[in-house]
Parts: sequence; C-alpha cells; structure tokens
Amino acid sequence: MTSATLSPVRDGHRASPPPPRARRRLFLTPYLFVAPFYVVFAAFGLYPLVFAFHLSFTDWKGAGEAHFIGLGNYTYLLTSPEFWSSLGNSAVMWLLIVPVQIVGGLAVAVLLANARLRARGLFRVVFIAPFVTPLVAMAQVWIVVFDTDYGLVNSLLYLVGLPDVAWLTSTAWAKPTLALLFLWKTTGFAIIILLAGLQAVPADVYEAAALDGASRRRQFWSLTLPLVRRSIAFLIVVQTLAVFQMFAEPFVVTQGGPYGSTTTSGLFLYNHITSSDLGTGAANSFLLVLLVFALSLLSVRLLRSRDE
Repeated sequence: MTSATLSPVRDGHRASPPPPRARRRLFLTPYLFVAPFYVVFAAFGLYPLVFAFHLSFTDWKGAGEAHFIGLGNYTYLLTSPEFWSSLGNSAVMWLLIVPVQIVGGLAVAVLLANARLRARGLFRVVFIAPFVTPLVAMAQVWIVVFDTDYGLVNSLLYLVGLPDVAWLTSTAWAKPTLALLFLWKTTGFAIIILLAGLQAVPADVYEAAALDGASRRRQFWSLTLPLVRRSIAFLIVVQTLAVFQMFAEPFVVTQGGPYGSTTTSGLFLYNHITSSDLGTGAANSFLLVLLVFALSLLSVRLLRSRDE
C-alpha cells in the first residue's frame, strides 16, 4: 500500500492540505472558546490569591505604602493567644458538629433510602428546607428562642420546674447553642450527600448478601459503610472547611462572646479585616488554608480503603 493510497481522495484527486494560516486557525479555535473562563479566573481568582499571598508579608493597612516585613505577620499570629483561642473554639465546634452530623445524617439517609417509607418526598423537603433558608433569618429566630429571660426554651424549662439556662450568655452553653444552629442549618445538606451515596450502591449487592444469610446490621457494617465512605470523606472535608470558616452564626448571635468563647477562626479573621490590618488578615487566611488542608488530608487518608 502506497502513501498515495492513504491520502484523502476527493473527486478522484488527492485533497491538498489546508494552508498554514488555516491550520493555525483550526488549532487556535478551541482555545478561543475556553479563553473567557481563563481570563475571568485569572482576574477574579488567581490575581487576588497571589495579591493576598504578597499582602501577608507586608504591614499594609488598606491605604498608603505597603512595607515588606517578612514573616512578621505569621510569627505574630503563631504567638498570639487570641489566634490559638479562635482555633480552639473552632475545634470544639468541629467536635460538636461533624461527628454528630455524620452519624445522624447517615441514620436519616438510611431511613429515607428505604423504598417502603411513606411520604419520602415530604421528609426530604422538610430536611432540606433549613439549608435553603437565609442564615441571618434563622439566627434571629435562634436569638429569640434561646433568650435567657423571654426565650421559648427557658419558658418550657420553667413549666417543668427547671431553672433558666444562659444559652447565649455563658461560656459553657454558647458554643453548643451555636453548634445546634449550624446542625439545624446544614444537616439537610449532609443527608442529601449521604443519600446520594446510598442510592449509588447497586441493589443486587444487598440481595446477594441477604441470600448468604447476612442480617441487616451485618449488611450495614460490611456493605453500607464501606461503599459510602467516599461520600463520608467528601462531607467531612466540606464541613471541616465550613466550620473553620464559620462567621455569620457567631457574628449575628453572640458577636463572639461571652468573653471570646465563640470567636471562631472566621470571626477572628474578620476582626483583622475590619480593623484594616489587612496584612495580618491575609496571613491568617493562609494559615487557615494550611490547617484545613491538613485536616482534610488526614480525614481522607483515614477513610481510604486498603485496596486504594
């Protein structure tokens, strides 16, 4: 077979190759279609990231000249009791939220995945409704419900003979109350993610396990949990990021009090921005990125199966 045989033939003649200009046009056309995305990403994603990283090494206050101070902002934060206190508050919130959300969300998702459950659609709407409700409105409701003097919860406690509880004004109860608000707001999202993971499991896997005599409990521990571990890992990463970025809840409900007990990492970062200490705020944001990345990587590795 000759090279002429392999050449495209048109009307009995070999087709001539396109000119160089046409070849360049064909080569560049796909890149022109995707160019707007890269332009927008560079302008609103990459440039702010690079600028913030540069800013973290300066003492810029939002006006005037920015002076390079090296690692000064990072050393200040790493030796600041307030910075570590905000991380500690976020860590406590994580312990109050993420494990409860994983266990509770998985339990509810297993129930909603049951085809014999009546009104499954209604239950799904009920659980997802808080997630799509504006957070500020829910926070205002939380302030009214958990008010020490006139709140609904303390009124119910009074009816059963129990003393009032300073839900939002005591260091012992402020974080659990905020954690409850976060759980109420975002557990519907967790249920949807876990339910999607459960519905992706083939039904014949459970049928084969039932034929082998596996009980429902055995199927849950040996099949359900291993097969939805990716959904669990994704949820842990997303909620870890959300908890350490938590801002609106303490800002609206407690303003970081009492005595800084609800000043989360996100609120602590916001305080630097409002005081025009932009260099320290940028350094704080990158330290949070490193922390959340390390925690997310640890969670993914712990949930990774042995065969991966």
